[in-house]
Amino acid sequence: MSLSHALFVTTSAFAVKQITVKSPAFSNLGKIPQKYCRDGENINPPLNLGKIPVETKSLVLIVEDPNAPVDTWVHWLVWDIEPTGFIKEGTIPGVEGLNAFQRHHYQGPGSTEYTRCYSFKVYALDTVLRLHYCSSKYDVMKAIKDHVIGYGELTGAYSNGKVIKMPATPVPEIYY
Repeated sequence: MSLSHALFVTTSAFAVKQITVKSPAFSNLGKIPQKYCRDGENINPPLNLGKIPVETKSLVLIVEDPNAPVDTWVHWLVWDIEPTGFIKEGTIPGVEGLNAFQRHHYQGPGSTEYTRCYSFKVYALDTVLRLHYCSSKYDVMKAIKDHVIGYGELTGAYSNGKVIKMPATPVPEIYY
């Protein structure tokens, strides 16, 4: 299945291109350092973004726990990010929306009795959203429909060390 079909089908003439999302702080499916969690400094980790489509006008970043006990839990929601290729540690790269904690900031992983996975999802858009700062993930996903030209994801894990098994990561949600 192609990347565009795995995420959602756009009505634009573009196929969704693969963006690489990496961090010098942890590898894909690797352990997120405590510094970036609520048990530490609770700041966002640095991200390096590659293969951003040249026609990208802005980026959206959603950090979430897809295996939370109640629904997918949004830890950070940022849009209208300049497509520079990196997001610096401990910065606010764009407009922060409401996370699941009803706050406008990064909320890192917290300690649980088992390992949880956290997805750092990056969407490249052919537009700038200019949404109200109290917008939610639902509002953002609705606004990006038909504007996604690139997508990439980095998944990290965090726990208090009791269990090391990673839960299965579900397929990204589809919004219409």
